[in-house]
Amino acid sequence: MINNKLNLVKNNFEELPNNIEAEQSVIGTILVSNEIFDEINTIISNNNFYDPMHQKIFSAIENLIFKGMLANPITLKNYFENEKDDLNVPDYLVKITKFSTSSRQAIEYSKIIYDMFVRRELIKISENIIDSAKLKDLDVNGQNIIENSEKLLFDLAEKGSVSSSLVKFDEALKLTIEMASNAYKNEEGIVGVPTGLADLDDRLGGLHKSDLLIIAGRPSMGKTALATNIAFNAARNIQETGKKTTIAFFSLEMSSEQLSTRILAEQSRIKSNDIRRGRISDEQFDKFIETSKNISELPLFIDETPAISIAALSNRSRRIKRLFGLDMVVVDYIQLMRATNSNEGRVQEISEITQGLKALAKELSVPVLALSQLSRAVELRDDKKPILSDLRESGSIEQDADVVMFVYREAYYLEKKEPAPATVEHAEWQSKMSEISNRAEIIIGKQRHGPTGNVFLEFEAMFTKFKDLQNN
Repeated sequence: MINNKLNLVKNNFEELPNNIEAEQSVIGTILVSNEIFDEINTIISNNNFYDPMHQKIFSAIENLIFKGMLANPITLKNYFENEKDDLNVPDYLVKITKFSTSSRQAIEYSKIIYDMFVRRELIKISENIIDSAKLKDLDVNGQNIIENSEKLLFDLAEKGSVSSSLVKFDEALKLTIEMASNAYKNEEGIVGVPTGLADLDDRLGGLHKSDLLIIAGRPSMGKTALATNIAFNAARNIQETGKKTTIAFFSLEMSSEQLSTRILAEQSRIKSNDIRRGRISDEQFDKFIETSKNISELPLFIDETPAISIAALSNRSRRIKRLFGLDMVVVDYIQLMRATNSNEGRVQEISEITQGLKALAKELSVPVLALSQLSRAVELRDDKKPILSDLRESGSIEQDADVVMFVYREAYYLEKKEPAPATVEHAEWQSKMSEISNRAEIIIGKQRHGPTGNVFLEFEAMFTKFKDLQNN
C-alpha cells in the first residue's frame, strides 16, 4: 500500500519539485519520537509539505503536541477514520513510522522539504508574473508588476521557513534581555541607532528597531536639516564601527545634489550658499575637496524619486537591505508620498502611507524616520509651540507613530516681530534674539518607550547643523 501511495503521488505531482520520501521520513520520525518536533517545527510548517495528506497529518501532530498530548499512530487514528481518501490513513500512519530516522537526518530532510517548497513558490511567482504581464489591465502597469513581484520574492527570502507573528514569552524575554544588555554595555546607554546628538539619544535611547519616528514642524524650522544630520551621524557611526550595512534616505523634496551639498557644508563648515555660488577661497576649496574625500565612502543611499509611492519605497528598502544591509530608513517627507489607492481622499491616503511605513519598520526591523508638515493652526495661536493635534492629517500619523518629535525655533517667530530701531523695545528684542538666535527645541510629544519632554539643541543656520548645547 505504501508503495502504491508513492507511485500515485509521483504520477500526480511529478511536474513540481517535491520529495515525498523526505516528507514520509520526517513525519515517521516525529511519530516515533515527539521530542524532535520542536526543532523540526522551526524549519518547516504544515504548508511546506507537498502532499496534501502530509499537510493534514503534520497539522494534527502539531495540534496534539501543542496541547501537551502524545502524537503517534494510535492518538492520531480518530482524526482520520472518516477521511475520504484512496489511502487508509490510520494504516498509513503505522507504516511510515518505518521511515523514521535519526534526529540529525530528520532535520536535514526538513531542510530538503523547505527547499522544495521554496522552488514551488518560485514557480508560482514566475507564473503570476507571466499572467500579470499578459493581462491588459489599464490600472496595472509594468512598474506595478515589478513592485508586487519584488515584494513576493522578498517575503519568500526574508521570512524564513516558518512565517509566524506568534512569539512565546520566553523568546520575547530573550530579546528584552539582549536589548538591556546592549544598552548596559554601551557607555551612552544607547541600544538603537545613534542620532549623534547626546541629549536626544539620552532621552530616546537612540532610534529603536521597528519604530516609526516622526519629525514634524512648520516650514523653515529645520526638519530636513535635523533628519540629514541624524542620517549622516548614523552612517558615520556605521563606517567607524565597520558594520556591513547602510542608511537609506528618500528625499522627495530635495535632489541628491542639494542633499549632499548640505552635508558637505555641515562637515566642511562652509556656507552652502557660498559653495553653490563659487564664493569660496582657495583654502576653503581645498578644505571642501578634502572633506568630500573623507565622506565619499559613507554608507548612505539617497533616492530622489519625487512623489514615490509607499509600495515603491518599501520595495526599494527591501532591495537595499537584501543587497547591502539596512540600519535605518529616512523619508522627507510624508505629505509628498503617494498611496497605492489615491481615490479615497487625502486623509485616507496619509493613513495608508503611515501604516505602510510602520509595517515596513516592523518587517525590516529598522527604525523609519519620517518627516511631516504641520497644519497652519500653529500660526493662528499666540503660543507657536506645536502640539500633536497640529499634525497635518494628524489622526493616522499620531496613531501609527511610536515617537513624535516637533522642531521648534522661537527665534524664527521673534525675528518677525522686530520693533522700530533705537527704542527700548528694540534693545530688549535684541537682547532676547542674541539669547535664543541659535537655539532650537525638540519637543517630544509622544514616545511609547519613555517620557515626553523637551530637548534643547544649538542650530547653526548657515551650516544647517544641529548640535548639543555647549552649556548643558
